[in-house]
Amino acid sequence: MTTRNGKPKNKLSTFFDELRNDYEMTKQSRFNRKRKGLAPQGGSGDYHIRNERDYYDAIEKARDMDRNDAMIGQVMDRACNNIVQDGFSLDFKTGDRKLDADLKARWLEETTNPDMLDIASEMNFHDMEWLACRSMFLDGDCGLAAIEKENKLQFIEAHQIRHDSPDEDNIVLGVKLNQHRRREAFYISEDSIDPMDTTPTDPVKMRTRNSDGVRQFFHIYDPKRATLTRGVTKLAPVFNLAGMLEDVNFAKLVQQQIVSCFAILRTQQIGSITPSLGGEGYGSESTATTSSGQSRQLDNVAPGMEITGMPGETLEGFSPNVPNAEYFEQVRLLMQLIGANLGLPLVLVLMDGSETNFSGWRGAVDEARKGFRYHQRNLVKRLHDPFHCWKIYQWMKNDTAIRNAAKKSKVNIKGHKFSPPQWPYIEPIRDAQGDLTRLQGNLTSPRRLHSERSNDWEEIISETVDDNALAIEVAKRRAMKLNKKYPDNPVHWRELVALPLPPGLTVGLSSEIAAVVDESSEQME
Repeated sequence: MTTRNGKPKNKLSTFFDELRNDYEMTKQSRFNRKRKGLAPQGGSGDYHIRNERDYYDAIEKARDMDRNDAMIGQVMDRACNNIVQDGFSLDFKTGDRKLDADLKARWLEETTNPDMLDIASEMNFHDMEWLACRSMFLDGDCGLAAIEKENKLQFIEAHQIRHDSPDEDNIVLGVKLNQHRRREAFYISEDSIDPMDTTPTDPVKMRTRNSDGVRQFFHIYDPKRATLTRGVTKLAPVFNLAGMLEDVNFAKLVQQQIVSCFAILRTQQIGSITPSLGGEGYGSESTATTSSGQSRQLDNVAPGMEITGMPGETLEGFSPNVPNAEYFEQVRLLMQLIGANLGLPLVLVLMDGSETNFSGWRGAVDEARKGFRYHQRNLVKRLHDPFHCWKIYQWMKNDTAIRNAAKKSKVNIKGHKFSPPQWPYIEPIRDAQGDLTRLQGNLTSPRRLHSERSNDWEEIISETVDDNALAIEVAKRRAMKLNKKYPDNPVHWRELVALPLPPGLTVGLSSEIAAVVDESSEQME
């Protein structure tokens, strides 16, 4: 074996030539299609969104598909509904219970009132949660800008984050980065109120953090690489598939309409009269002029027509099976691929569990929830936590009482925890029994168990005690009246109200009532 200059190759050189071909994916073949847009020596995640025109064009194409396609918009909604649900619950954990209650009351007051939260006075925080999640899926990313003077939020869509000046360095699609890829600022272009004016205004620079280092711009996106500055629509890998699904559905609907009108097989005998081009057609006729200037006769087909055959001609009806069985399999496969890319199994895409049994449905939903939890954590990290920090900063800045409370020892004014929404029991009896087993076996605490269900343990136990106390009080008053009226046959107040009682706990009950309670407990077990 020789090299290009005719000199023989040594064994070491031959060995390394063979090594670098060990991966079949590096070899060009008819099974390995040539992929375009690859960096010659490897590139960052931003290399693949380097063309600004293509990036914003992809956003608009995804939005068009969301508006007009039958499945895409609904699938997007379904994914966001499972992730956000009724919103994320916030527990303040400052170390001072009274301060926690005061901050929570203030949080609920401001985040549930659009006039106090949204600069446009249209959305509360739950609306922004849901829309941010959907924009992250559809557009790729979005932003929420905290307007300090107004103490409100402004929703920024993906196309508004842009920078048209090529003079500045380290700017990727409207995001200013430092040498460590830290986001220093965002350039925001305000949309014109006039819907006919699509020309973007000159972008305004907004620093990611204010002068005190508190984040004031919340960028919501799902990074697939550490070097990817902006998000990419989740429709990118299945864009062509989604288009094919719409084309297939449209073609089958048109085909079904045609065959629903009529389908006739004409059989002519030898020597029969063949109709001329100007003969009778099907239904009423009209004339159209082609691009070449020639006239063309059109037959207007309609359901319920009566066709008269030519002499010597036999007409036979034909009713094809449209759509055929292969159509349903093809559409099912396309919907599975689209749903899988958005983290949805087919049973959630169609909201139909008839194609599987209960175990299959539960297994698919359980797997989907793993992805939902990832997106919930991502939202908490990129939106909820920084927004809570900014809110605390604003309250301390404008409220002396909160500022003084933050100075107390053992008080962490920023202590908090967002609990993402969970999902209801799939099998209520078995799942509830599982939770009870975990509690009895000390595998978890009541606080953590309720947190998993997006409930506040302190609220649950407080409400439970209050409700039970009210029930006991009413039952005791009524038992006293009954015993006074019927002293020969007294009743116990517990006979008048059904309250949960742990097995074996019969303190304070008469022997007859205790025996009934124990027997009932054994039957429940």
